[in-house]
Amino acid sequence: MSVALHGYFRSSAAWRVRIALRLKGLAFENVFHHLRRNEQNAADYLAINPQGLLPTLDLGGGKILTQSLAICEYLDAMYPEPPLLPAEPFECAKVRAFAQAIACDIHPVQNLKILNRLREHGFAEAAVNAWAKVTIDEGLNACAALLEAAPAGDFCFGNQPTLADVFLLPQLGSARRFAVDLRWPRMLEIEERCMQMPAFRAAIPALQPDAE
Repeated sequence: MSVALHGYFRSSAAWRVRIALRLKGLAFENVFHHLRRNEQNAADYLAINPQGLLPTLDLGGGKILTQSLAICEYLDAMYPEPPLLPAEPFECAKVRAFAQAIACDIHPVQNLKILNRLREHGFAEAAVNAWAKVTIDEGLNACAALLEAAPAGDFCFGNQPTLADVFLLPQLGSARRFAVDLRWPRMLEIEERCMQMPAFRAAIPALQPDAE
């Protein structure tokens, strides 16, 4: 399958999908939209993603997917090897809960759209950055607690990467951008192991063609 991934090098949501596509060994074309230049709100892009958010996955033939979590789960259903979700329902739910903690509770309230809203309402840049920093810090602290109850292994939930790892790595990248104190040794160990894998290394923002 050859698809088009609409993204931006620094978008952590697009980063997740890059990892998932590469873990599945799927070829894809990059289509870039510069978030800080507001290109995601251009009429031609809004025609395929009315939210004006990244990423969007164009599967061809008019088949369009939005939302990184939905995209990754679709890829896992269509291309089940290697699996991103455990087969056992309880363990699967725990992996999904971890990924959703990042996708639904941390990322949306620290992304560029929300930070720009704060600026529009008169918040100083230091206050805007402080908002993002505390949001990420609190969220990752909760994620670290979730991992304490996870099965032992090299990755978040066992000995192979799951959706949890796919979502954790980009969020750690965002944490570094906002100078969050990464005081969670287990998450950093997981990150190091992930970065030994080509699929994770190739997906990092600095290696994308639109990186600045």
